[in-house]
Amino acid sequence: MNAAINRDTRRDAQEQTRAAHNYVTPEVNIHETRDDYVLQAEMPGINKDGLEITLEGNELTLVGRRQRGELKTPALYRESSAADYRRVFELDPAIDAARIDAKIEQGVLTLRLPKSERVKPRKITVNE
Repeated sequence: MNAAINRDTRRDAQEQTRAAHNYVTPEVNIHETRDDYVLQAEMPGINKDGLEITLEGNELTLVGRRQRGELKTPALYRESSAADYRRVFELDPAIDAARIDAKIEQGVLTLRLPKSERVKPRKITVNE
């Protein structure tokens, strides 16, 4: 995983939280462009109203809460879980936290994590 976005190292605390609240860890893809990092998290069943993204210090927390709906008839077979999603990342200070933006479409959360201007490549002009 890229050094700019690391998994939270406090795994024991996360595991206890997941067990107490029945969280599922969403799968993510992270890629880097010239100007930013793009994080995509798969959260089927989550819409904008059920999504909570917080940034505290350098810790980015994603929580997706599913709408609870009772089925009119009992399920004969069920593979999907009714659990909520939660994942925590530690961000490198090279990310411009004030410019992070997010969108969710068809159960895929996309976060754009812009690189700070000081870490972007730049051309230096030579004066005569």
